[in-house]
Amino acid sequence: MSDRSTASSGGPVSRVVVTRPAREARRWVAQLQERGIDAVALPLIDIGPVDDRYPLQEAWRRLGDYAAVMFVSANAVEHFLKEKEVLPSVKWCCPAIKTRAWATGPGTAQALLQAGLARTQIDAPGDDARQFDSEALWARVCTQVHPGQRVLMVRGGDATGQGAGRDWLADQLAAAGAQVERLIAYRRLPPAFAGDQRAWAQEAASDGSVWLFSSSEAVGHLAALCPAQDWSRARAVATHPRIAETARRLGFGVVCESRPTLDAVVSSIKSLE
Repeated sequence: MSDRSTASSGGPVSRVVVTRPAREARRWVAQLQERGIDAVALPLIDIGPVDDRYPLQEAWRRLGDYAAVMFVSANAVEHFLKEKEVLPSVKWCCPAIKTRAWATGPGTAQALLQAGLARTQIDAPGDDARQFDSEALWARVCTQVHPGQRVLMVRGGDATGQGAGRDWLADQLAAAGAQVERLIAYRRLPPAFAGDQRAWAQEAASDGSVWLFSSSEAVGHLAALCPAQDWSRARAVATHPRIAETARRLGFGVVCESRPTLDAVVSSIKSLE
């Protein structure tokens, strides 16, 4: 998709503020710095474990019963695959287990590869997909789905452990006759800002920084952490139209939409200079 902004760029980019969870933020900061872009991490989502791990372990025991397991993120992969340690006899790579692994994007697919799955076991949107989301994944896997099949959706939950995220893909699966099960593998939590972090975020609202958003939830957390902040002079790159719209509603003066690849994000950042 073509990038677009809601206002003129307004000057050189002083730095890029990466708002992904800490581990992913560190990786993105390093990649941006390798491209000559000053980047810093300010995670706006904390990742935590679920209190009850039994449902994860039970899903592993029944892995072969599913036609597919869909992972919403690399964090979903990591927290689900951790339970393999207590069930070493269950080997997803075993030819007897035909269960497909579905990934919404390249980061999730890479996490599955690093966990030991074969590329031939994984379905994900192509690298040239306009977006890496449920719609793009569904276009890839819809012909696999048949009535009566069971599909497990592994995702994050909120601070209370309730499911977070859209149900669009689950609705498509149900309409196709599949039995959908949802599994909370980790929790997505608001970060706890120290006083200096809040002051730094407020400064970045008008000092030429560009905020990099990959989640509408992160934008919401920023609004809650800085409730009285004027964002009219702030600039952002958002990796999905829904995220961009959330940033616009918060009041960001410039919002540029970008595909969620490194090359596209770098191009979008430079377009704001």
